[in-house]
Amino acid sequence: MGKFKLDEIDHQILDMLIDNTRIPFTDIAKKLVISAGTVHVRVKKMEEAGIIQGSSLTLDYKKLGYSFIAYVGIFLNNTSQTKFVLERINEIPFVTVAHITTGKFNIFCKVRARNTSHAKDIIFMLDDIDGIYRTETMISLEESINDKKRLMHSIFNEL
Repeated sequence: MGKFKLDEIDHQILDMLIDNTRIPFTDIAKKLVISAGTVHVRVKKMEEAGIIQGSSLTLDYKKLGYSFIAYVGIFLNNTSQTKFVLERINEIPFVTVAHITTGKFNIFCKVRARNTSHAKDIIFMLDDIDGIYRTETMISLEESINDKKRLMHSIFNEL
């Protein structure tokens, strides 16, 4: 499939959807001075092209009591154990992201916890998984940049 061509209206629609995935198409249409049907058709085309994949909900984990973030680099005994280890990691709900990586670590994870004691328990759960040789943990002091729009606008400028 070739590259899907996005125009300025598509960019503006995506911009609003990134801010609020639940914004009604009628609100988008009013702001862009187009019909709600046009917004619907354009969003549908972007979904069919795979540019938009579902929608997500952003939670405020601090308000839910999970303000502690750690990143855990995982060293495996053998890379052939990657799939097995990822299946075990997936059983730990506090590991919210896991990447297979090159370089220093075999797997790199993001962990959300209530506090340092809870994080320690989660890291010990990871350490207990067969196939993990050792882990290395970095504590996030602050999430300073988390801006999907900057990347989106850079991509738009390249098109």
